[in-house]
Amino acid sequence: MRTTLRKLGRAGWLQHAAGFTAAEFLRFVWLTNRFSLDPPDVYKQVEPDMPVIIAFWHGQHFMMPFLKRKEYQAKVLISRHRDGEINAIAAERLDVGTVRGSGDHGTEFHRKGGVSAFKAMLRTLDEKINMALTADVPKVSRKAGLGIIMLARESGRPILPVAIATSRFKRLNNWDRSVIHLPFGRGVIAGGGLIRVPFDADNETMQTIRLQLEEQLNEVTRRAYQLVGRPDEGLHA
Repeated sequence: MRTTLRKLGRAGWLQHAAGFTAAEFLRFVWLTNRFSLDPPDVYKQVEPDMPVIIAFWHGQHFMMPFLKRKEYQAKVLISRHRDGEINAIAAERLDVGTVRGSGDHGTEFHRKGGVSAFKAMLRTLDEKINMALTADVPKVSRKAGLGIIMLARESGRPILPVAIATSRFKRLNNWDRSVIHLPFGRGVIAGGGLIRVPFDADNETMQTIRLQLEEQLNEVTRRAYQLVGRPDEGLHA
């Protein structure tokens, strides 16, 4: 039975159907929630520094395609796992380009396509396209890894911490406490301050900035949930 389910999960037609369904559900959520920006001029504030590296927590990522505006190009990093294939299909249907691979710089970096993905992200930023990715260490919720800090150092581009919250949602009982946003409520896109990594940053400096990113992501996530009237949820989002 388990083998049959794995085979089904790899079936191209099923992945495309799942990706299509996910994209259209997210679009429905976007259209039926009253979304606001915090701060209201966040795009204009960040525009002079584009392209930027958009950072967000895993499990809070499903509505991130709607950060994109027609005038600002963007791509998102998505894993090569079969679940990642569904996410990639959904993202591309929502007009967001993808880079496939891992943002992890641990022992599995090479096996998961991390080196090629890192180079692709550098090229993306060099082409003046914003690059979005989760900041977490793989399978460790709300602990920022060094991968995104390395990307900022090597590209010279700043990091923008972002959170999206809705007043109505379902939280899953998995490692990252994934949030499934629901329609017919209120939503907010919240942005933090830009974080810059010096081109000559040593390991100690990078660790300091990594902690700064963690703190800012937690703060902007708490703020987003407060703004939609769910302040308690932001504490463990």
